[in-house]
Amino acid sequence: MKAEIIGVGTELLLGQIANTNAQYLSGELAEIGVHVYYHTVVGDNPSRLSEAIKHAETRADLLIFTGGLGPTKDDLTKEIIADHLKREMVTDDNSWKQIQDYFMRTGRYMTANNEKQAHVIKEAKVLPNDHGMAPGMFVKEGSHFYMLLPGPPHEMKPMFRNYGRQAIIDQLEKVECIESRVLRFFNIGEAEIAEKLSDIIDAQTNPTVAPLAGDGEVTVRLTARSDSRENAISLLDEIEKPIQEKAGEYFYGYGDTSLMAELLRVLEDRELTITAAESLTGGLFQSEMTSVVGVSTMLLGGIVCYSNEAKIKLCNVKPETLEKHGAVSEQCAIELAENVRKSLDADIGISFTGAAGPDSLEGHPAGTVWIGMSFKDEGSKAVLVKMAGTRNGNRRRSVKMGCYYLLKELDKK
Repeated sequence: MKAEIIGVGTELLLGQIANTNAQYLSGELAEIGVHVYYHTVVGDNPSRLSEAIKHAETRADLLIFTGGLGPTKDDLTKEIIADHLKREMVTDDNSWKQIQDYFMRTGRYMTANNEKQAHVIKEAKVLPNDHGMAPGMFVKEGSHFYMLLPGPPHEMKPMFRNYGRQAIIDQLEKVECIESRVLRFFNIGEAEIAEKLSDIIDAQTNPTVAPLAGDGEVTVRLTARSDSRENAISLLDEIEKPIQEKAGEYFYGYGDTSLMAELLRVLEDRELTITAAESLTGGLFQSEMTSVVGVSTMLLGGIVCYSNEAKIKLCNVKPETLEKHGAVSEQCAIELAENVRKSLDADIGISFTGAAGPDSLEGHPAGTVWIGMSFKDEGSKAVLVKMAGTRNGNRRRSVKMGCYYLLKELDKK
């Protein structure tokens, strides 16, 4: 079965709200083997909605509409679809009673147009609305299916999950099991990873392999279809193996994780403590770290040492180091990491110093960053990173690079 999701509402076109309904429904439909090839958004306009319906029927078996089921004059979805299917509108008694009971229970005034929300397309399967007033509908006409869902996500999601999903499954000759797995990579571009995996991507059938660039990262989504979850997972395991062989050095985690989350997981597992000395990042590393619950067992504290004076007075960087090598240097980064670690007796010290931009600093171009790392009883080192983003983009990427290099170092220990 092929589906098209049609969001109805001028507010979507104006950018006043995001079409998160389509995102949710695509994920739900993928799990039962329904292919979504198109998302359409149309305003509250009868002629344009009619045109969208006719166009969708040429390329989809199932048309799912969200929005336009309310009591106002611009809520026209069900009326337009009823007219298109040449069916009458009737009142659904259960929905009408539910609406009346709500107004009686809350003591609110019920206007005449509230009854409009209980109108449904004749012979439609009614989908109850447990979190609102307007019911949904599921209609079969010829070779097409039409599902009408409310626009508010807090009404639409439970309606689809509790009633709509099964209504579609009942029409499928075969329900596929679909499993997805997201692999996360860092410090490699989308083009580079696509080149490394080109033979796998070119040969893909089932599972499919899809690289996607993110905020300084690349994800690779693997999707397998099979008759059982176990077989689908086996297919994912099989195709992940050569991917890890080709690009595993850049891999850091699965799913919705992040570099910071993975770093904290490793620190917690090994019962390690950390502290930071931040110059160009201005406390951003610690801010990201403290956004996670339970981080107090790992992060002991840290220092923002933006000026050279602060580096000397707060982090005990030697004046001669700054005079000879400058703040944007390997030597400064190492002293910052070592001294901040010693000051709090932490297991790990990390430092960030460099030129965030937009101007150069000490003759170094914007985006030149040194990240220092110091490990108790195991020495210190610093890595040079060169970036080409905006000032704040360079700062955010520096934090990610710090997490990435710490993870790589901890993997060796």
